[in-house]
Amino acid sequence: MSSLSAISQQIWDLKYRLRTADGEPVDKTVEDTWRRVARALAEPESDPHYWAGRFEDVLAGFQFLPAGRVLVGAGTGRAVTLFNCFVMGRIPDDIAGIFAHLREAALTLQQGGGIGFDFSTIRPKGARVHGVGADASGPLSFMDVWDSMCRTVMSAGARRGAMMATLACDHPDIEAFIDAKRDPERLRMFNLSVLVSDDFMAAVRMDRPWPLRFGGVVVREVRARGLWERIMQATHAYAEPGVIFIDRVNRANNLWYAEDIRATNPCGEQPLPPYGACLLGSVNLAALVVEPFSERARLDLERLERLVPVAVRALDNVIEVSRFPLPEQAAEAKAKRRIGLGVTGLADALIMCRVRYGSEQAVAVIGQWLGALSRAAYLASVALAVEKGPFPLFNAEKFLAGPTVRSLPADVQAAIGRSGIRNALLTSIAPTGTISLLAGNVSSGIEPVFAYTYTRAVLLPDGTKRQEDVTDPAYGLFRRMFGPEVPLPGYFVDAQSLTPTEHLVMQAEAQRYIDSSISKTINCPEDMPFEAFADVYLRAYELGCKGCTTYRPNPVTGSVLNVHPGGEPPPPPMELGSGEPGGMVPYMTQPLDRPETLPGETYKVRWPESDHAMYITINDTVQGGRRRPFEVFINSKNMEHYAWTVALTRMISAVFRRGGDISFVVEELKAVFDPRGGHWVGGRYVPSLLAAIGEVIERHLVVIGFMAPLGPLPEVAPSRPGRYPVQCPKCGQPGLMRQEGCDLCPSCGYSKCG
Repeated sequence: MSSLSAISQQIWDLKYRLRTADGEPVDKTVEDTWRRVARALAEPESDPHYWAGRFEDVLAGFQFLPAGRVLVGAGTGRAVTLFNCFVMGRIPDDIAGIFAHLREAALTLQQGGGIGFDFSTIRPKGARVHGVGADASGPLSFMDVWDSMCRTVMSAGARRGAMMATLACDHPDIEAFIDAKRDPERLRMFNLSVLVSDDFMAAVRMDRPWPLRFGGVVVREVRARGLWERIMQATHAYAEPGVIFIDRVNRANNLWYAEDIRATNPCGEQPLPPYGACLLGSVNLAALVVEPFSERARLDLERLERLVPVAVRALDNVIEVSRFPLPEQAAEAKAKRRIGLGVTGLADALIMCRVRYGSEQAVAVIGQWLGALSRAAYLASVALAVEKGPFPLFNAEKFLAGPTVRSLPADVQAAIGRSGIRNALLTSIAPTGTISLLAGNVSSGIEPVFAYTYTRAVLLPDGTKRQEDVTDPAYGLFRRMFGPEVPLPGYFVDAQSLTPTEHLVMQAEAQRYIDSSISKTINCPEDMPFEAFADVYLRAYELGCKGCTTYRPNPVTGSVLNVHPGGEPPPPPMELGSGEPGGMVPYMTQPLDRPETLPGETYKVRWPESDHAMYITINDTVQGGRRRPFEVFINSKNMEHYAWTVALTRMISAVFRRGGDISFVVEELKAVFDPRGGHWVGGRYVPSLLAAIGEVIERHLVVIGFMAPLGPLPEVAPSRPGRYPVQCPKCGQPGLMRQEGCDLCPSCGYSKCG
């Protein structure tokens, strides 16, 4: 039995350990998990017993890490997909088609798959919709609908929904898309990326006018350089949108002859066609280093070349054993059989080989390592084609004409020409967040180490928690070998000490050997001047990257992890779901402390169906001479709503104490509709009691100067109560009556009291 570190044990038990519906563990040890997964992936083989053993061998010791969906779902019998992410179908520019695709998105998210969408096909805001004589609301309005859907699906399960939205750089609504996340509460379930063309980059260089068009019609022109600067300013301010160099993506695609790519999975490492599926796995390079920290330290390339073919075969079998949320996704996956084998633990492997991340030596070393991985993967796929047949859309002449394939070694190209190839694309580097923690907190993907030590609350088997020091494995090994007093050599660098250029050269070199793409964040210091920041993206384009994402701590997104000046970072954010995009929820601020006394106001609200008034007290804290809401209390002699009003006030107060812009609370409350109907209050129809509470909070926030009104301010006291025709919550017919304190439906006999 493997001896797991505390962090590995916790992650395995929390995320990947199979349990019965009653919570009883089925996987008694991590070896049981490996065995379960290995047996499931061996099912398509003619000799499943033999291959189950081979698969289990590479899983042991965390040498090969299938993505989280595989570890969670394989061999469980559950109706889930083993694919991490999908790009959904092309959205038609009509209301029926748009909502049909919303339904497909919901089904895919429900099974645990992240999704990517290109919204460029939806006509811009204000365009005429001739069939109904109205103006279009534009792609961003429909993105809001997707965002709400994702929140709803997420609320029904434990895994956070993840989505990517792309928009073409010549779409008339591109400026609104770029600015969308200036509102810190908008589109929080989306990552955003602009599809940047080669023509646009040329126009930026030449400072030419840039036409914004839809359906072949130019709507208006903007300065290309001005639009580029707007993207850069938004990204500098709040880390989005990223950019995807879409022409380069399509030009370098092995399937250039069979598909057109307009979107990626949520983290960007898999550019995919409509209904394309993202199947990921990673080789743990840190586990392959021999004689670490010695002059002979090196990656065991022979072991890598033995491991890769088994990993490729395992991922290819996932295509056969996985369920798919939609038949279109299954057809797409089986026609092209693309997989995404990548690496994790690269930064730790470099440290153990005494190589500084971002240096010229590091660039040369990862070229050697990833070159060996790419060669082994392609030859393994050729061997699988001999045994099982090439992917159905394989065309030797066209496949070999692609620029990525032409860059492969000559003997690999010759082997493909003779025998075909099983998988259209084979390599990708993903963010490996949670599976890297499972493997003992190795560095994620090709990212540098973020912090060498931090403290984490570890859940013990008896339900109690203990604070554990979590240590980067390369750092921990160095300390065990050389002691706690020895200064760290110069090859120990972390994300904070690297320049953006050092990040970029690593991504660009890796991209030379990766046929799909790479998820990589270029960390930038908070005080980085805008002019220098904007050059990062131009440099990424010049170096041959397929996209670029940066992160600079900022007031909108906060800082995901903070390192204290003394060198000890705080605990990382709580993790939800798999290591796929967005699997972390950052705590932006600590809750505000409550002073002994607070200024506040109490508002009296009468709701027509209640015999007793409701009293809403809102207390404020004072910061910098300005009042901001701190807590809410709701009191009434009417006990009917006691439980939910207590819960509501506690939740709203918790949100208030977190700080930031909390005006969204008003919007959410005012949008609640009671299925039994609302009431006329103060000459206006208020759709629910919750909406009335939202109006009171809004009025208070406006009075104290915290927010501008969302519309005409409501009167707090009702002046002309009356009833609106109410629908029955059971049959939906209007005319629900109130008799003897109970609601009664004359149509179906429904009674609230019965």
